[in-house]
Amino acid sequence: MLKTAVVTVSLAALLSCSASPTGRKRVLLYDDSKMSALGAQSFDEIKKQEKIYNDKATNDYVACVSNAVTAEIPGHYGDEDWEVVVFDSEQVNAFALPGAHIGVYTGLIQVAETPDQLATVIGHEIAHVLAEHSNERLSQNQIAGIGTAVAAVAIGVSDDVKHKGAAMAALGLGVQYGVLLPYGRTQESEADVMGLDLMASAGFNPQASVALWQNMAKAGGGSVPEFLSTHPSNKTRIADLEARMSRATQLEKQAIAQGKVPQCKRPASFDIDSEKSDADKTSNAE
Repeated sequence: MLKTAVVTVSLAALLSCSASPTGRKRVLLYDDSKMSALGAQSFDEIKKQEKIYNDKATNDYVACVSNAVTAEIPGHYGDEDWEVVVFDSEQVNAFALPGAHIGVYTGLIQVAETPDQLATVIGHEIAHVLAEHSNERLSQNQIAGIGTAVAAVAIGVSDDVKHKGAAMAALGLGVQYGVLLPYGRTQESEADVMGLDLMASAGFNPQASVALWQNMAKAGGGSVPEFLSTHPSNKTRIADLEARMSRATQLEKQAIAQGKVPQCKRPASFDIDSEKSDADKTSNAE
């Protein structure tokens, strides 16, 4: 049976070879419908476990930035109605999931000081979905023979609670659930490049991407912000962004010429360093 399984996985890998958006060869074993189902299931679970921030001004702001970026998505994901939820947490974090779901933590809004900076993170996370990086990681684990149970959860043939955290980690949710499965440097570079182009095409200022990563580094102090614990930020990343800046600036100019000038107003409450009162925070989660 083991030999049969190995042969089956190997054959599937050979039949599933594809190229990433940057031309990198990789293997994808799962189809879009299965990944979307896993994304939807995971997002529903997060909404039950995390506090949802119901402040209208904040939700309108995050939706404004997200909608502007998702409007530039090519292919079938560009036709999706993306679900955007703001979570009430000091985590400096955000994520996007297959199936068109975006989660943003209030801690990130505090650190991302402008709509352009927030668009940098949202574009980056959406790029991971568009590049099918979650599918790639699940597939790698399956081929290596160490992710069978996780993959079973992912494709819906098992409800094994023990492995749900690992399945979520494959989607980029490892920080929240204590299972670290970071994207590789190559995947991060792809997300940086694709995300920068997305946000610039929406009319946001790509130069803000450099300031954003600098803010992220400062936010860590003596530790590392949650977002950066699986998303390495360093001089190399900033240098890569600056190398791409000329193209991104042209995309921004084209967007502005087409009338794409996002009017997203960051809530004034996030300009205050002091903690917001409990009256300003509401949640639909226990």
